This record gives sequence, structure tokens and C-alpha cells, in this order.
Amino acid sequence: MENEKVFIEALLNPKTQQNAFRELLHLYQKPLYFHIRNIVLNHDDADDVLQNTFLKIYQNLSNFKGESKLYSWMYRIATNEALNFINQKARKNGTTIEEWQNKAINSLESDTYYDGDEIQVKLQKAIADLPEKQQLVFKMKYFQEMKYEEISEIVDTSVGALKASYHIAVKKIEEYLKNN
Repeated sequence: MENEKVFIEALLNPKTQQNAFRELLHLYQKPLYFHIRNIVLNHDDADDVLQNTFLKIYQNLSNFKGESKLYSWMYRIATNEALNFINQKARKNGTTIEEWQNKAINSLESDTYYDGDEIQVKLQKAIADLPEKQQLVFKMKYFQEMKYEEISEIVDTSVGALKASYHIAVKKIEEYLKNN
């Protein structure tokens, strides 16, 4: 976004807020959907989380301090919403997060919106074995091709720690794929 400060002012101004928010939706709906989808895996769940994300963004615009980029702030909200969604689903179903993720991965093949093959499902299973932070870092770097600096702003972790997490995640995934 070229002039983020002007855009944020438009988002906060009651006279221009609706048009600015429509523009925000237009710009970020797809990228945020795919970010959320990478975390929750299921299309319908991703749609629900995306709606909650934009609702939270809209409700909290006045709290945006400008200390990070608007993009990073929205991705942080989307990430937190997706993780909270997974935690709530697991708790509601009386399972662990890992069990819920495995169930979601196993249902990928019957998801009409999922176009991955057997290798992609295996990759998702390998990712599900990683600790939560490594999962996030790997998915953002590998699937969304984000720069470490962007991921650092979103997950509030140093670039060095993210590089280490990604490297460890890649090694664990390689090991999983070799053994399964």
C-alpha cells in the first residue's frame, strides 16, 4: 500500500470509513483467507475465521497504533483468530489440538475446495507434528513466501529465532517424509 498513513486516516474517518474498509477487504480478503486456510485447513472453517478476523479488524481500527504495518497487524489478528479457533474446536470436541489437526488433515481429501494430492496431505501431516510456532513459521515462509522480517512483525519474534525455527521445522519435515 503506497500511502498507508493516508489510508489509515480514511479508515478512521467516519465519512470515509465504509469505502476505505471496502478497499481493505478487496486488498486483503484473499491473502488473509489463504493464511487462515493454511492454519485451520478446512475451507468452511477458514471462511468463518476470516469473517471473525475482519470483524475484529473493523472493531479495533481505532486501537491500531501504527507501530507496525497495517498488513502485519491484520495478519497478527488473523493468526490469533485461527489459533483460537483451533483451540476452541479441540476443546469443544474433547480432543487435543494435535488430534483435532490430524482429523482436519484426514478430512482434506474429501474437501471439494482442496486441490492437493497425496504428497500434500503427507506434508500437512508432517507439519502437524511440529510445535505450534514452528508450524506457523514454516507455513508463512513455505506456503506464503513471506520474508522473515514480515513474519517477525506478525508473530513478534526475532528474525534470528524465526530462521532457526524454520530450519529446524524443515529438518523435522524432511525426517518425517523420509520415514513415512
